Amino acid sequence: MKGYECYFDGVEAVLGKIRNTQAANIEKAAKYVSDAIAADRVVHVFGAGHSNLIAEEIFYRAGCPAPVNHVVDISLSGGVGVTKSEFMERLEGIGPVLYNHIRPAAGDVFIVISNSGRNAAPIEMAREARSHEHPVIAITSVGYSRSQTSRHSSGELLLDHADVVLDNCGNFGDVCVDVPGFNRRIGPTSGVAGAYIIHSVMVQAAFNLQENGIEPPVFVSGNRDDGRKLNQSLIDRYWARIRNW
Repeated sequence: MKGYECYFDGVEAVLGKIRNTQAANIEKAAKYVSDAIAADRVVHVFGAGHSNLIAEEIFYRAGCPAPVNHVVDISLSGGVGVTKSEFMERLEGIGPVLYNHIRPAAGDVFIVISNSGRNAAPIEMAREARSHEHPVIAITSVGYSRSQTSRHSSGELLLDHADVVLDNCGNFGDVCVDVPGFNRRIGPTSGVAGAYIIHSVMVQAAFNLQENGIEPPVFVSGNRDDGRKLNQSLIDRYWARIRNW
């Protein structure tokens, strides 16, 4: 079998497991999102390192809801100074700083993403949000997370501070392929799985809104000739509450 076929099989196994085990949690998460949007509230999405890429998946994105605020700090994003970012994610005290900076309103929802769920920044972001009575949706690998000790002094994990836990069903170490004669596995799955999950939540939220007679405030592609014109009313509507526009 070709290496890429091994990876296809590994990813398909993970996605199949998500589909077979996470439906109820996806529906619960989607209801939090649709209820917030229906109440004219905002969804804040945060991830550090590679998890930031999953957060970015639904921010200012064609086919996604407009009231999504991408909580991002360059020192945590992994896009610049990646080795520094690795340590910054483990630094205690940064979660409350980020939370206070975005000034969430009552009724806003948080989606916090961390594959291992053991580092300080995502744990504290979820904890801070929940302490202010915001619903928190976590996207994490439950098995991986529970196999490791927390890096936070509290001993807590991201999943300890979530109203809904969406399991990305990944393997220990976030890899799915064995290479013959090589002693390390390869082929990460958390990026593919995270995108799969977070878009499924957003799609279901749009269905929920439509079923309740509310037009989903969804962006179209900005690369359509009429894209910016169609999107401008949504940009204007949420401009004051989206910190990263």
